Formats: sequence, structure tokens, C-alpha cells
Amino acid sequence: MKPLLSICMLVAAASVWAADNSAAAAPATAAAVTGVVLEVKDVESYTYLRLKTRDGETWAAVAKVPVKKGAEVTLENVMVMNNFESKSLKKTFPTILFGNLSGAGGSAPQAANEVAMAHSGLAKTMDSGDIHVPKASGANALTVAEIMTKADELKGKPVLVRGKVVKYNPAIMGKNWIHLRDGSGSVADASNDILVTTQSKANIGEIVTAKGIVHTDIDFGAGYAYKVLIEDATLQ
Repeated sequence: MKPLLSICMLVAAASVWAADNSAAAAPATAAAVTGVVLEVKDVESYTYLRLKTRDGETWAAVAKVPVKKGAEVTLENVMVMNNFESKSLKKTFPTILFGNLSGAGGSAPQAANEVAMAHSGLAKTMDSGDIHVPKASGANALTVAEIMTKADELKGKPVLVRGKVVKYNPAIMGKNWIHLRDGSGSVADASNDILVTTQSKANIGEIVTAKGIVHTDIDFGAGYAYKVLIEDATLQ
């Protein structure tokens, strides 16, 4: 582990988690942890593991990876969180370890920090004034507000939405992250802005049509959970 990089990651992650989850104490570092996997729970982008270690049982979270019960694993770059709530699992962990599996690429703290970069600060999107983008035409065409307010019934279904790019974060966790607005919806209930992940590139201020699948209640771990998300979209 490179000391300077690790310190920067820890400081950034601590500030992000503190802002998002006031119930959780600032994360603390720990040495590498080795244990036998007793239980595995997968969510959208993370794998939660219940481990039997020499100090007893503990839960851990790593970037999503196939792990079998009974396997012996070692976590590196470990950060300890207290009173952490996973919205996907509907469970609060008194203590949980975030890290990356030895020999596996990526790290949970870095991924959490990158997710924060992609999602934080809607108020910091482009000041685009009044937006009036005509609704897309064709099958499954909906406005931003319609998708946001009908997300539960649209879950797992394809949609087509046209909007102005008001925020764009490229190459984060292997995807480009785009916020679209079309003038529909309300700032008060956040139904005026929708998040889209895509491999396509875009520019702030562009009018694009996104075609993708609606996902709901996405939990990236580390306190970052999102009500509605259009994933793996193509842009026109």
C-alpha cells in the first residue's frame, strides 16, 4: 500500500461518509484481516461477507466479486465503520470492514470516493436556467419526472428519455455518469433530475436521448444508495 495515496483516500472517504451518514463515526484504519467466509450477500456493486477471523466474527464489504462460503480470504487497505446502514440489505452493521480482497483489483474506499464524485452536489450542476426539452418520441418514451415518480413500476424496464446534460463525470468505476433534466418535475422532491450511466460520451449543455434500463434502490455501499438510476444507457 502506498502511504501517501492511502492517506488521501482515507481522508476523502472519511469526509464523504461523515456528510452522508451522521450516525456513523469517522472510519478508522486496521491491519490486513484474514478470515473464513461464513456468509455471502451480493448487492448491485458490492459483496458483503461474514467472516470468521482469529478475533471473532465480523462483516466486511468489498467491490463485487464471486466468493464461495468456506473460502479463506484476506482484506487489504481496511477501513472500519461503526453503525453503518446498508439500504439494500435493510440492515445496520454495528461494525463493518471496507477493503479490497488480496489479489483482486480495486478498493472499496476508492470506489466509494469515486461514487461520491459522480453523485454529490446536484446544486453544483450547470446553471442552465429554464429548461424546456421536448419529450422523446417512440416506444417507452417518458419524461424525467415520469421516470422518477413511476420508478417502482418501471423497475427493470427499458425507457427512452431526452434531456439536457447538466452534469457529466467521465470514467468513474468504468462508466460515464450523466445527470439529465428536461424541465419536468420539481426541485423540491428531486423529480427534475435523473442519473444515467453509460459508455457513451457527452458534453454539458448537450441535448441527448438516453435509452437504458431503470434500476431502483441501488446501493454502492459506503452509504451511497440511490432511489432511481438508468444504467448501461446508449445515447443518441
